[in-house]
Amino acid sequence: MPHFPKPFFKRSRGSWYVEIDRKQVKLGPDREGAFRRYHELMRQPEAKVLTSESVVALADQFLGWLKSHRSPDTFSWYQYRIERFCRRYPELTTDALKPFHVQQWVDSYPKLSRTSKRNYVRSVKRCLKWGVQQGYLASSPIEQLEVPGGDRKETFVTVEEYERLLAHLSDQAFRDLIVTTWETGCRPQESLRVEARHVDLKHSRWVFPKSESKGKRQPRVVYLTPAALEITQRRMNEFPTGPLFRNRNGNPWTPDSANCAFDRLRTRIFQRSNPANEELVAEAATRIRLMLSPERIIEGDAVPKSPRQLQAEARRKALAELVKKHVPRYSLYALRHSWATNALKSGVDPLTTAILLGHSDPSTLSRVYQHLGLNPAHMLEQARRASGGAAAS
Repeated sequence: MPHFPKPFFKRSRGSWYVEIDRKQVKLGPDREGAFRRYHELMRQPEAKVLTSESVVALADQFLGWLKSHRSPDTFSWYQYRIERFCRRYPELTTDALKPFHVQQWVDSYPKLSRTSKRNYVRSVKRCLKWGVQQGYLASSPIEQLEVPGGDRKETFVTVEEYERLLAHLSDQAFRDLIVTTWETGCRPQESLRVEARHVDLKHSRWVFPKSESKGKRQPRVVYLTPAALEITQRRMNEFPTGPLFRNRNGNPWTPDSANCAFDRLRTRIFQRSNPANEELVAEAATRIRLMLSPERIIEGDAVPKSPRQLQAEARRKALAELVKKHVPRYSLYALRHSWATNALKSGVDPLTTAILLGHSDPSTLSRVYQHLGLNPAHMLEQARRASGGAAAS
């Protein structure tokens, strides 16, 4: 699981180094000679024996179990976080593990969001809990560690914002994905994975078998509006096998590629919504350029940046800064949340809304989808309806 150490160049020393067992070994100033020395060291690595009480050994067992018993996405989710923890404490044993180890590890990433910090803690606690369940441990040494709360996703896309998104969207492939999510309220993992074999045209729906649905407890059904059905049929004709929703290059959409497409769309909205925004970009770029490093490191060597490179870098960072400030960050999940809110506002009862969303527990609506509470006009209207419509005296 741990990665092999790789050589790195220290400008202050003018030499290549590699870190082995927490010790930096000097390889020499010449790159070719340094890598030759590095490979010699790697051919005769110092053996490191992991005891049965090692946190790394337990993590290996846990990840192996996940790979066999859980979905690839679940495995990857835990692997990314737990491997980071193991790299922080490669020799820590379970009897020496304390809650402060996890807390200090999480705190070492100051730029993490509250939700990310929550997930980091959850991943390690789950690993130790699994160790108890499997009989490797008598108890979890971090059982009492508090899991921090996460940030709520309050992004809500209004009808006006949705129409603005479509107005600035020239990519038909991405447009199909956005429209289908808006029309059905499906989960991103469903729209990104649906295939022709899941489509029931007779009843205008997608049907995912229990083995492919979230939670794997019951089949998941996504009902299609006429607009979503038309897109689905067109996509089926184009892609009779494999994922229906693909980008214009024919590659299936992924969560990362969809988020990147949303970021590009946000940038386009900012640039086109107001001609004066270009002046803001120029002003910010002038400010940012003064703070940029005049050099970049290429294979250990400092290479000066040209004026054009500095200007392009400053403009790119200025544009990203202003887009983040002035345009909301949209996502497929934001469209799903908005669908739920619009359904409730339109009078669809909570139980039906929960079923259409694919929730096994209807109470999820009240815990997760609280956008209606932020709409005072709607809440006032519902309060009046609840009181029989009587006007205040």
